Amino acid sequence: MFTGIVEAVGDVTAVERTSAGVELTVQCSYSDLAAGESIALNGACLTVREFGDGWFTVAAVVTTTGRTTISNWRPGTRVNLERAMRADSRFGGHIVQGHVDAVARVEAVNKAEDALLIDIHLPKRLANTLILHGSVTIDGVSLTVNQLEGDKLQISIIEYTSRHTTLGMLSPGDEVHVETDVIGKFVQRIVAPYINRSPGDDQAKG
Repeated sequence: MFTGIVEAVGDVTAVERTSAGVELTVQCSYSDLAAGESIALNGACLTVREFGDGWFTVAAVVTTTGRTTISNWRPGTRVNLERAMRADSRFGGHIVQGHVDAVARVEAVNKAEDALLIDIHLPKRLANTLILHGSVTIDGVSLTVNQLEGDKLQISIIEYTSRHTTLGMLSPGDEVHVETDVIGKFVQRIVAPYINRSPGDDQAKG
C-alpha cells in the first residue's frame, strides 16, 4: 500500500522491450532498496528486481503496459517514486493501492496565483467514484479534487508539489495515470444494485 506522498523523482536510463513486457532501469536517490520490494512509479506498483546505490530495475508485464503509459517511457523520462508504506509511518496522503484505474488526458493547465490548475478528462466510469474535495491520485501523487464537472476533473497543484514531482511539467495533451479513491469504489460497488431499482421492487419479490 502507498499514500501518494512522492518521496523522490527518478530518471529512466534504460528501456528493454521483451515478449513479456518492458524492463526499466531507473536512476534515483535510494541507496537501501531490497530485491522484491514494491515501489510505485507514477503510481503504478512494480517490483524491484535488481538494485544498486542510486539505481534499480523493474519489469512491467504486458497487462500493466496495456493499462498505463509505461510502454511510452523512454530514457530521460522522469517518474514520481514512492516506496511501499511502513506500518509505523505517518499517513500523509490517502489509501493508494498502486493500481492504475485508467490513463487520462490533460486538457488545460492554467496558473492561478501560487497554484497550477490542471483540468483532466476522465473516463466516465471513474468520475462516479470521485467527490468534490475528495482524494484522487494523479501519476502517483495524492491530491484533492478541486472541481468535478461531468467527466472533467480539476486539481490544484501548489508550488511545493510542482517542484518536487513531475506534475509541474504537465502540458495539455499529456497522458497521466489516475487511481481514484478505493473507498469510493467500494461504495459504488455496494450501492450499484440498488440505484436503478424502483420503489416497488422489494414488494414484488415478497
